[in-house]
Amino acid sequence: MALQEICGLSDAPYMKSRTHFLKSTEEEMKNSTSNIENCYSLSAPPFENPMQNLNAIQQHGEKSGIKIDFDHGTTTLGFKYQGGVLLAVDSRATGGQFIGSQSMKKIVEINDYMLGTLAGGAADCVYWDRVLTQECRLHELRNKERISVAAASKIMANIAHEFKGMGLSMGMMLAGYDKRGPGLYYVDNDAQRTPGNVFSVGSGSIYAFGVLDSGYRWDLTDEEAQELGRRAIYHATFRDAYSGGIVRVYQVTKDGWINISNTDCMELHYKYAEEKK
Repeated sequence: MALQEICGLSDAPYMKSRTHFLKSTEEEMKNSTSNIENCYSLSAPPFENPMQNLNAIQQHGEKSGIKIDFDHGTTTLGFKYQGGVLLAVDSRATGGQFIGSQSMKKIVEINDYMLGTLAGGAADCVYWDRVLTQECRLHELRNKERISVAAASKIMANIAHEFKGMGLSMGMMLAGYDKRGPGLYYVDNDAQRTPGNVFSVGSGSIYAFGVLDSGYRWDLTDEEAQELGRRAIYHATFRDAYSGGIVRVYQVTKDGWINISNTDCMELHYKYAEEKK
């Protein structure tokens, strides 16, 4: 027999079921977001078919002459080598030909041993990297160990899959160090998830690849790897109008990530120009 029956509290108002309240709350939440079954539902668009609404907005933009679908410009790169993983990025944020910022931070510190890069829509990348940071911390609390790079990239790919076709714009790299050693994955808004040794993402990636292909090898020293990443980003900023600002270089080792340098691309331009003389 339940304790409340022994005490005569079964008929007390505060002991009665409140299922009617919970149901009304759930209905209210469904009205504000149609994705209540999704664990990331509060971030979902508040209508059934987001892509249909995006198409309508795009068609309106074409008729009115207003450009809704902005071009995205950036250059990010990452590669594994014997010393760990090296990431290098620029810092220019653009909307079409408009330069919104020259100091955008395109590397997100997920934890002490993992980093994420941003390419695509800045708001999408920053928000979902923060969600990933939260998920990685929860994994650490539940399992008493750090999450692997592979598992973190899988979480991000699963999130992207849930919102596939809803207008997300993301092309990010996840780099870190775990029990398996250095790890590097590429994840985008189509839920594509690819491990690899060398990646470059963004409008300037074709120029960065030109430098990486000629200088990359596994047995690079730390100084050579840092200079290769810095030089590749600089050449991309020189040739791609949508890349520029500050060249940031990070290195991930077994002891965690290190911010190696933050150098204005103008300084690198004069530095490399002097070397040619």
